Amino acid sequence: MSNKHHVCPVAIAGWLDNRVRRLYQNPRRILKPYVQEGMTVLDVGCGPGFFSVDMAQMVGKSGLVIAVDLHEAMLQKVRDKIIGTKLEKRIKLHKCEENKIGVSDDVDFVLLFYMVHEVLDKKRFFEEIKEILKPKGQIFIVEPPCHVLKSAFKRNIKKAVDVGFKDFKGPNMLFHKTAILKKG
Repeated sequence: MSNKHHVCPVAIAGWLDNRVRRLYQNPRRILKPYVQEGMTVLDVGCGPGFFSVDMAQMVGKSGLVIAVDLHEAMLQKVRDKIIGTKLEKRIKLHKCEENKIGVSDDVDFVLLFYMVHEVLDKKRFFEEIKEILKPKGQIFIVEPPCHVLKSAFKRNIKKAVDVGFKDFKGPNMLFHKTAILKKG
């Protein structure tokens, strides 16, 4: 899922997955209210797996994380982290296309962290997610503080609402724009 102007490059994967980031964006603390054992979770734009790995631990043996990225090199970084571990069976790697996620699994939760702004056709994107999201499923959207204007964020959420999602106030994350969406 990309934007011709900007797709997060593989070259910054180290910045996306480091100890300092964990101090202010701890995956378990952020996702604890949403990710439970046994869930099937979709991490779109997973990058090097910063959230995917923690979510795989949170969903347990009976759960699954589908880590999706446009870059094969990002998926390889996730693969390198999990190979030979118990998480290898809990994380399914999937390379998406530029305009299609291409996942057919029914999911309980979708994480869209710092990536909605990169999607060209947001309406189609949200329609595709709606098709695979289970009836009580949720989408958690987080956009970066400076890169995405508040007005653009609101337009993106409206596009999701227009395809049938209900918008709920997202958690408070300092300077970030957040939303929780549920099927309407």
